[in-house]
Amino acid sequence: MTTVSPAVSTGSAVRRRRRVGAKRSSTGWAFLGPFMIVFALVFIAPIIYAIYLSLFRDQLIGGSSFVGLDNYMVAVQDGNFWAGLSRVSLFLAVQVPIMLFLSLLAALALDSGRLYGSNFFRLSIFLPYAVPAVVATLMWGFMYGTRFGLVGNINELLGTGLPDPLSPDLILASIANIVTWEFVGYNMIIFYAALRVISPSLYEAAAIDGASQLRVILHVKLPAIRGALVVAAIFSIIGSFQLFNEPSILQTIAPNAITSSFTPNLYAYNLSFSGGQYNYAAAVAIIMGVVTMIIAYAVQLRGMRKDGQS
Repeated sequence: MTTVSPAVSTGSAVRRRRRVGAKRSSTGWAFLGPFMIVFALVFIAPIIYAIYLSLFRDQLIGGSSFVGLDNYMVAVQDGNFWAGLSRVSLFLAVQVPIMLFLSLLAALALDSGRLYGSNFFRLSIFLPYAVPAVVATLMWGFMYGTRFGLVGNINELLGTGLPDPLSPDLILASIANIVTWEFVGYNMIIFYAALRVISPSLYEAAAIDGASQLRVILHVKLPAIRGALVVAAIFSIIGSFQLFNEPSILQTIAPNAITSSFTPNLYAYNLSFSGGQYNYAAAVAIIMGVVTMIIAYAVQLRGMRKDGQS
């Protein structure tokens, strides 16, 4: 009778566990591999190439030459860039809170169960999000018109003097109205989905304590969906700094109100495709990406910190 020593038995078990672990690891990488390849090609590679472009400059003599961080230094001192950044920052500070408040209000109304025709209400608010941004901007641009649009028709019919929504003083508010109309429904769905997964036991405890509906909202619902609020805020911040479609389309209707540097993204686009300044446009795009990342991370960090303290 052959006796297997405990050391040999333990060694065999370790080798088997290692083989199983290696097999599982290779299986996981087989599933992750296609995604990692696509991610590297469509996300990592363009960023690396943009950084590479931003370090060069086309010279009249000698062609493209390495200039290091000169393009970034020029961007930091560029008044057009700072004007566009200030404009989207103002847009962010005003439009995003209004949009998120309206979305939250609609989600709370749906979740209350007291809204008549809730399915129609939910679909009606979400429907604008299904409209392509180009179509929505053209539609609103027509309604904003004072000569052939809805504003002009109202002035003619009622003899009023409504201000021109496409004037330089009101164009940013008009764009904010379009974006709000488009994305209130999207954020409403995020909030409503988060509200639907709140444990009923929290409502039961609040009812036992005699809490009013307002207290339930403030002390039960809002803390429970804080994560959804942070996610929606981050998405909205990123979208605000990436503002491009609406001003670029309205520019043909209101060229005096929307300049080529109205937003940083529009400025980078015009620098690249109209001015041929690909290197400088890449530097502007990289700076905006860093600014967006820092602010979005700060909002996320603050939201997580509050979540941890609650």
